Amino acid sequence: MRIKPPIEEEMMKRSLTTLALLTSLCVIPGVQAEDEVAPTVTLKRLSMETANQIALSTIEACRKQGIQIGVTVVDRDGTVQVTMRDTIAAQITVPISRQKAFTAVNFNAATSALKSRADTPIGRLDGLVMSAGGLPIQAGGQLLGGVGVSGAPSGETDEACAQAGIDQVIDDLEMEM
Repeated sequence: MRIKPPIEEEMMKRSLTTLALLTSLCVIPGVQAEDEVAPTVTLKRLSMETANQIALSTIEACRKQGIQIGVTVVDRDGTVQVTMRDTIAAQITVPISRQKAFTAVNFNAATSALKSRADTPIGRLDGLVMSAGGLPIQAGGQLLGGVGVSGAPSGETDEACAQAGIDQVIDDLEMEM
């Protein structure tokens, strides 16, 4: 049996202590014990460029059908990021598109799915519009924002144009998540 000199033994203890300390400090990002609650939440947000692209693509989709619309893109909190009104769309399309986008993001649902709630106490709250034309923007299981459209002859056409706008960016959004 070999007897270690005291200096070698002391160095070994220090190395093991250092290794133990470093190991205890190592944390794998995003991994927590089940009973721990994270002190912060990380949220993804739409960039201004992406919000603009959604709005422009939405307008283009309606223009292909000969329809002039107003479109609003809001962030996940319902705050307006982009509002656009096509050249001869009625002025009223702007506030209606904003309200549809706000409603879609706050209920995390297509406004067409909320029609049955329109004539209820919640449906009569100021700022909500529960008719077709508003869609949430979701990617990777996260709510990123909402888009609302007004001005087409039907809410279903408003919603189809909104979906076309989202479709222009959804692949990029999904890749980002």
